[in-house]
Amino acid sequence: MNYRHAYHAGNFADCMKHALLVSLISSFLRKPTPFMVLDTHAGIGRYDLRCEEAEKTQEWRTGIGLLTEEGPDSPLAPWLDLVRKEGGPEIYPGSPLLISMMLREQDHLICCEKHPEDKRRLYGIFTRTPNVTVHERDGYEALRALLPPQTAKRGLVLIDPPFEEPNEFARLENAVQTIQARFSNGMIAIWYPIKHRTPVRAFHMALQDAGVRDILAAELLMRPPVDPDRLNGSGLLVIKPPFGFAEQAKAQLERLKTRLNAHEWSVTQIVPE
Repeated sequence: MNYRHAYHAGNFADCMKHALLVSLISSFLRKPTPFMVLDTHAGIGRYDLRCEEAEKTQEWRTGIGLLTEEGPDSPLAPWLDLVRKEGGPEIYPGSPLLISMMLREQDHLICCEKHPEDKRRLYGIFTRTPNVTVHERDGYEALRALLPPQTAKRGLVLIDPPFEEPNEFARLENAVQTIQARFSNGMIAIWYPIKHRTPVRAFHMALQDAGVRDILAAELLMRPPVDPDRLNGSGLLVIKPPFGFAEQAKAQLERLKTRLNAHEWSVTQIVPE
């Protein structure tokens, strides 16, 4: 496991993923009943974009670095407000920190991080946050151990793996079936890279063939997906998306396309409800 997100924090894929994630979490806030979020590949939670790793790649400069002047009327504002609150763009909040900033007292975030050092850093952020739990464990294994949630009857499972393993899409297919068997009313959000189309299409078809319903895919491409050795775009697949999410995603992706000079975006219903 050589992947370290510090090299990529704040890049176009993070911007896309986190803007959409904030919209998903916001949907739970419409009701007073508690919700749970399980973040299976949480990372360190907070990234200093002035660090050696971020400066080496400079990826953030063509991501969050291009969005600093977005105003309050932007469809990206709910996410960017949280980034600025944390000290962005120099300090960039990852998924667990963004989620924690949106929790109410009755809500609960469970973070899983496999790397011991990364887990320690993540745990340090949340030592005084009683409704956030941090586990040092494999995110896929945690699905069986931590679902169904004990603290809420509704919630989201966020799966954002590093995609270093050649069988990652197959592991995701199995993960979806595990989640739906153990947490049938839970929402699922899965981030995936787009290098070329064949693996992504196969992933979508595998879920459809497995009988998974109500699947939406939001994608942002920086360039045509024809080079299998390059990250050309990214997607967020949402199972059981909330009401109004598709329209929110369209507005956010259109804005990201314009500001980041992306190639194209799409929001597609893979399988109907």
